[in-house]
Amino acid sequence: MAESDRSDRLAGKYFDAAIDLLRRVRDEEGDRITAAGTLIADTVAAGGRVFSFGAGHSSLPAQDTVYRAGGLAIMNLLSVPGVVGVDVRPATLGSALERVDGLAGAVLDTSPLEPGDVLVIISLSGRNALPVEMARHARALGIKVIGVTSMAYAEATTSRHASGDFLKDHCDLVLDSRIPVGDAELTLKGIDAPFAPASTVVTSAIMQAVVATAAGTLAERGIEPPLLRSGNVDGGHDWNAGVMSAYADRIFYRQ
Repeated sequence: MAESDRSDRLAGKYFDAAIDLLRRVRDEEGDRITAAGTLIADTVAAGGRVFSFGAGHSSLPAQDTVYRAGGLAIMNLLSVPGVVGVDVRPATLGSALERVDGLAGAVLDTSPLEPGDVLVIISLSGRNALPVEMARHARALGIKVIGVTSMAYAEATTSRHASGDFLKDHCDLVLDSRIPVGDAELTLKGIDAPFAPASTVVTSAIMQAVVATAAGTLAERGIEPPLLRSGNVDGGHDWNAGVMSAYADRIFYRQ
């Protein structure tokens, strides 16, 4: 029973920690989240496209906005083979690729991104070569960059890019996830390592808040936001087919 009680307490502590982080982001990053949503709305209204990128577990919040019921149909994933997701074998290869100089430029130069588009780059630490170069190269191409990262890493760690820069240094707008260095919310006597990461929960919420703001901003301007409906409700597939047809030139994940 004691073990069960301890587990119950840990579950509650984790929820409390995640909720505290969500509240902090809501209160301290609200204006920047609004600015990010407005930038995406501006891009959609101007006929531009929107992409999101993350490596490893940072790819999960990026993927969460793509082809998502209740989300914007024009949210596209910028995929880098071996980096997006954790299905690569060995799993350590993805981490190694994040540190390869020049990879970001090759990806962007062969991607559909064009000047005036928006690229959301998600990197918890923001210290590896791939997100830093991705942001720097994208801006050089005339692409607006929104960075979602933890500023705590820039204060407590060193960059792994030759320039010494972090993702935050090459963005038009930075959203701070407020995740502490190490991304683990709990400790317990008898367990040597901290555990229970919250970055996916918080960063996914940030991304959905940005998308929601973009949809609302478009509606305020009299523009019907290109939202997808669940395919598991009656009429959902027909609705989505109409949206995808109307925005076919800005949707790349079905090609």
